[in-house]
Amino acid sequence: MMLGQKKWAPVNSSVALKIVRASGEALTAGVETHVIDGVPVPITVPAKTVADCFKHRNKIGIDVAVEALRDFMKSRPRPDLNAIYRYAQLDRVQSVIRPYLEAMT
Repeated sequence: MMLGQKKWAPVNSSVALKIVRASGEALTAGVETHVIDGVPVPITVPAKTVADCFKHRNKIGIDVAVEALRDFMKSRPRPDLNAIYRYAQLDRVQSVIRPYLEAMT
């Protein structure tokens, strides 16, 4: 779960959450608001999610990040690689994600 720097983090022992802090454009870029059961829920677009997985690969594991990229590459219609590069540049992980993208294309 990505939260702002000073936002309150939920604490619930029944649900395992990994809290990641972000600020500025890294927090707000690529966020769409969907209404679920009458509640507005901010959800990141798939390309931003992949870039965030590579940014936080030390916390969640590189295997999770690669699997997210693999799922994104299988998406239909044709996956938008420019969007991944844009969000990877924003998250400062473009040099990390580039070899994985080149291997999968």
